[in-house]
Amino acid sequence: MTDHVHDLRSVREATDRLLNAVAKLDNAALSEESHLPGWTRGHILAHLARNADALVNVFEGRPMYESGTARDADIARDAGRPLEEHLADLRDSGNRFLATTEPDQDWSRTVELRNGVTDLAANVPFRRLIEVELHHVDLNIGYELSDLPKEFTLREIAFLADRWSGRPDVPPVTLREDEDGPVWHTGGTEGDPVVLEGPLDELLGWLAGRGPKGARLTVLTGHALPELPAL
Repeated sequence: MTDHVHDLRSVREATDRLLNAVAKLDNAALSEESHLPGWTRGHILAHLARNADALVNVFEGRPMYESGTARDADIARDAGRPLEEHLADLRDSGNRFLATTEPDQDWSRTVELRNGVTDLAANVPFRRLIEVELHHVDLNIGYELSDLPKEFTLREIAFLADRWSGRPDVPPVTLREDEDGPVWHTGGTEGDPVVLEGPLDELLGWLAGRGPKGARLTVLTGHALPELPAL
């Protein structure tokens, strides 16, 4: 069962880690490339701030973003700001998101996210946690997939495995850390089954399209590591 109170506490902790790490940068570092193609570190920070405001919209019953074009324009507009402006925006937008979750509300209600995706309100805090944690890694400032809290990594693997489940363009895949650990199933029903084994951070990296693309994964069954479409 989703525990939104626990997840909101995790969001606060992850946001504090992010802010403390970003505060050690300088303006020049923000214009350098991140791990995301075509985005500087400034783009990622702008996206994180605008995502927090977008989730406020979700909780208050408005469209998450005015449009995809407007979302991209806001990120492009804010990417080049000085460090202090980024830090203030990240802090303030994060606080606005948390404040929106404080009043009594029906956490079992269905809310609408981007592109018509729906989910329970109780799951939105974990979705925000995903944004903060993975994009912290994407900043390319020394926070790696292997640094993520294990609880988060396990939940995100399960989340992404479910997201890829049923996709006809992905073969049936079983993922595991070792013989005695948890097992996840994803992909569709067509094609040769694949069994992947390896470190949790590597499994997450493969599912999320991040990291060294399965360099430490072992294909126990199947011909090769499958290529996943873009998220």
